[in-house]
Amino acid sequence: NDPIASFLAEVDVEVRHRHALGITDLDPLRYNLLFERFLNPERVSMPDFDIDFCQEGRDRVIQYVKGKYGADAVSQIATFGTMAAKAAVRDIGRVLDLGYNFTDGVAKLIPFKPGKHVTIADAMKEEPLLQERNDNEDEVRQLLELAQRVEGLTRNVGMHAGGVLIAPGKLTDFCPLYTQGDDGGVVSQYDKDDVEAVGLVKFDFLGLTTLTILDWAERYIRRLDPSKADWSLAQVPLDDPASFSILKKANTVAVFQLESRGMQGMLKDAQPDRFEDIIALVALYRPGPMDLIPSFCARKHGRETVEYPDPRVEPVLKETYGIMVYQEQVMQMAQIIGGYSLGGADLLRRAMGKKKPEEMAKHREIFAEGAAKNGLTREKSDEIFDLMEKFAGYGFNKSHAAAYALLAYYTAWLKAHHPAEFMAANMSLAMDDTDKVKILYEDCKTNGMAVLPPDINCSAYRFEPVAEPDGKRSRTIRYGLGAVKGSGQNAIEEILRAREDGPFSDLFDFCARIDRRVVNRRTVEALIRAGAFDSIHPNRAQLIASVPLAMEAADQASANAMQAGLFDMGDAPSRGHELVDEPAWHEKRKLQEEKTALGFYLSGHLFDAYRDEVRRFVRMKLADLKEGRDKLVAGIIASLRTQMTQRGKMLIALVDDGTGQCEVTVFNEQYEANKALFKEDELLVVQGQARNDAFTGGIRFTVDSVMDLERARSRYAQAVKVKMNGNADAAVLRRVLEAHCAPRETSQEAVPSTSSVSRAGGQRPGAGRDSGRQQSAAASSPGLAVQIAYSNTKAQGEIRLGDAWRVRPTDDFLSALRSEFAGTSVEIVY
Repeated sequence: NDPIASFLAEVDVEVRHRHALGITDLDPLRYNLLFERFLNPERVSMPDFDIDFCQEGRDRVIQYVKGKYGADAVSQIATFGTMAAKAAVRDIGRVLDLGYNFTDGVAKLIPFKPGKHVTIADAMKEEPLLQERNDNEDEVRQLLELAQRVEGLTRNVGMHAGGVLIAPGKLTDFCPLYTQGDDGGVVSQYDKDDVEAVGLVKFDFLGLTTLTILDWAERYIRRLDPSKADWSLAQVPLDDPASFSILKKANTVAVFQLESRGMQGMLKDAQPDRFEDIIALVALYRPGPMDLIPSFCARKHGRETVEYPDPRVEPVLKETYGIMVYQEQVMQMAQIIGGYSLGGADLLRRAMGKKKPEEMAKHREIFAEGAAKNGLTREKSDEIFDLMEKFAGYGFNKSHAAAYALLAYYTAWLKAHHPAEFMAANMSLAMDDTDKVKILYEDCKTNGMAVLPPDINCSAYRFEPVAEPDGKRSRTIRYGLGAVKGSGQNAIEEILRAREDGPFSDLFDFCARIDRRVVNRRTVEALIRAGAFDSIHPNRAQLIASVPLAMEAADQASANAMQAGLFDMGDAPSRGHELVDEPAWHEKRKLQEEKTALGFYLSGHLFDAYRDEVRRFVRMKLADLKEGRDKLVAGIIASLRTQMTQRGKMLIALVDDGTGQCEVTVFNEQYEANKALFKEDELLVVQGQARNDAFTGGIRFTVDSVMDLERARSRYAQAVKVKMNGNADAAVLRRVLEAHCAPRETSQEAVPSTSSVSRAGGQRPGAGRDSGRQQSAAASSPGLAVQIAYSNTKAQGEIRLGDAWRVRPTDDFLSALRSEFAGTSVEIVY
């Protein structure tokens, strides 16, 4: 009944025993998981235990092991960091005082190859420029010579992330120890290889957050549905169509192992429809075998012929369409073709993986002899051996893949059948990572779920699913108070404790009932910014301004209560409190404050304030953006980052219009010319080229021109239209226009005189001035023309002011006009 779920990773073949004991749900017989891959009677060294535990329970497991075997027999294991090629170059560069840019330039010439250790010597063979600089520059030659001397040396010592050593007696009888850090924890000085060499057994106790998510989701499901009191994921069928539909559509945000863009693209191509497909895809999506994915998908769907090296191995390779994906398949082929025992086949697999020439030559002969007994020629046996050797180099452990595939399937099943419970568990675990919470929140919206804002009277510490009426399946999540930046677990727990006596009626009641030593002013203000007090009072600005007053009133009430108790003066009549009079924040300010507290916009989107206007000249939504040239898009800048290129600094802005997001690339020339426009939370209008990004699977946009809203209005709009009636004050209009006039090239041009527009058809301001000079500047004048739509009880008409009155169409200008002439009387004409 322990909620700590666990399963083996690299050695999960031992699930045969653990399945029988009920520790794991994975049946090793059904999926042909070989025990010899775990414990080999022909292998001298000890087996390798990699065990994943629920993140919450890992420390409990370590404490249990210490209690069972003795604290003096259990320790964690040291790990030694060594100087790789780039680190060696950078360290030697610092010692030689060569300067960061110089050293970094040399280090960056060393290529990075996933899964391969590239030495400095390798780099000089593969990178001609590095070899050229080594030959021609004395400083580079000295740098690389010294770096090669220290390359591979131990740089630092640390503690292995999951390694735990359990000895048959006191550890001091078997290995040297040292204490790690201030906590005094004991760590072996032997690393994992040394531990194995002296005959000790190493266990990897790893914390896997997905297991925690599954545990929390199960608890939520049982809480919302009392009929599922004894339910667990072990009862889930592994052939559920809805779960495979999630995978086929690549709707895999939060699905274990399958949520990256690359994985999503693979799922769309593969269209998995059985559990074995998930196992194979988990094994294939790694450097090396990744190149086999197109062939795997083509064979699965009949676009490519399935072929086998020998008809006798068809039962082994059939589930992967003739492609060797797993280490176990290499072992079984050695058994079937070469006459190996499975124990001997595991030794062959290890030899192939380590590529030791002497061992390989020995095994080639053994394999050829066995193949000859099975009727194969030497030529054919060598062909199959070479094929096995190729695949053994990157073949994946099937037991590991099967265990991870089971978790992937469980998460897909939960997303299909209990989305609110599943996503609430995911968001709860990601509370400290606002970027991750935002991704999960957007996915909830995409899948038709509602995420309710944090509420001081309803929310718990974590995100929680909300029960639906009539027992319907929940599709609503309540935001957790613990995800509000600046709150803290102790503060939220104190708020929940105080709430046990009933809901809070107002800010003053809240401050009076909490322990203000635990819940400080910063926490209260963060909760207000997040909208947690909206159900009590919707004006967040007023609440923020009133926090000091509420805290002071609560302190005074506590002091009065203590005095009343001390002198037994009875209950003093309570005095009502009023919030500080403060105007409400405008929508942009409200959302910006909300983002400060939550990390993103929850109650709305900054683009909403501009959507109706922007859509009049930007028709393309980011969600609908396709590859092509001369595209015009707009959105709010969600994030900015820069990187250096050969052309100088390049800016990458993530823009969001509420329907989708797009990365916008701005090269150095455009960036330098428009620096002031690139600010987070501001609107950006860009024109340029959209192209498919093979790396991310999305669209990347390269900028040709960039504008803020003011420039876009000047470019695409015709005029600012102001509606006025007989009560309008022309002097007020003149004052507002003069304050926001667009700059003019002719500085000597006279400013038009005041002219009344209180009569229909009245003269425009400045009509008595030199109209010729105004017209000469009209074509090139920046800003927008002003158009007056005038009406009274006797007449109506429209006049267009001269170019001397062109204005900068900023939000401040529009706000000033609307505050003077009523909000509905000002519009941008496109």
